[in-house]
Amino acid sequence: MGLFSKPIKTLDDLFVHTLQDIYYAENQIVRTLPTMAEEATEPELKAAFQHHLTETQEHVRRLEQVFQMHGQPVKGVTCQAMDGILSEAKDIISDCDDPEVRDAAMLSAAQAVEHYEITRYGSLIAYARQLGRSDCASVLEQTLEEEKSADQKLTRIAGMSVNQHAAA
Repeated sequence: MGLFSKPIKTLDDLFVHTLQDIYYAENQIVRTLPTMAEEATEPELKAAFQHHLTETQEHVRRLEQVFQMHGQPVKGVTCQAMDGILSEAKDIISDCDDPEVRDAAMLSAAQAVEHYEITRYGSLIAYARQLGRSDCASVLEQTLEEEKSADQKLTRIAGMSVNQHAAA
């Protein structure tokens, strides 16, 4: 048990804890994406980061809605996984002198973030369904689809331009 968290004894406790985890993570992403968009040199990557910032702000709002629907206070708990992904990304990006290589590094970091989010939202949806909360699951499914779409867009951008420019 974490120092400031309560024990997780039930699936409902796990559902709430995972909501808190991804809520924290999404808020960290909202803080990070503007810098990534600013630093990106590839126009399509810059646009993808800017678009996903708007989506991520909506993800935060949806999570707040799910907390409310589930009768829980809106609260985040430190997500060590997201903090680690973002810290590693910052280190790698700061070590890239070439802007095109930096774009590739940022894109890769963004995909690591997306993959983490996809796993979290998938778990939350499964928990919500098991708990008889199809209302919560349907809100979370909207976000899961957007996260998958963002990952696919990043894969396309990597293959069509960013990785090619970084290799040149």
